[in-house]
Amino acid sequence: MIEVEFFKSGNLFTGFTCKGHSLTAPSGQDVLCAFVSSACLMAANTVTDILNLSAEAEAESGYLKLAVKGSPVSAQDILKGLLLHLSELQKDYPENINVKISEV
Repeated sequence: MIEVEFFKSGNLFTGFTCKGHSLTAPSGQDVLCAFVSSACLMAANTVTDILNLSAEAEAESGYLKLAVKGSPVSAQDILKGLLLHLSELQKDYPENINVKISEV
């Protein structure tokens, strides 16, 4: 299962982690994993390379972490858009994706 955890401090999202695999197909052929990975990478790259926000980003096979440093105000639309996108995927694939929000 893909586990996505969004982190929130007060009313502001501060980042997310995404880990695991959907197991809907063999590795390298799993379209659902590709959907989620692509969306998460786009969000992380937009925060770090387009908005140029200070953030900790870490990626390896089956794992991605983004933690916005300092004020995360400018990253809100990107993080909320990712949350919406993944929450909609979770509705279609509830046994393969789990999205949650944690207060930090």
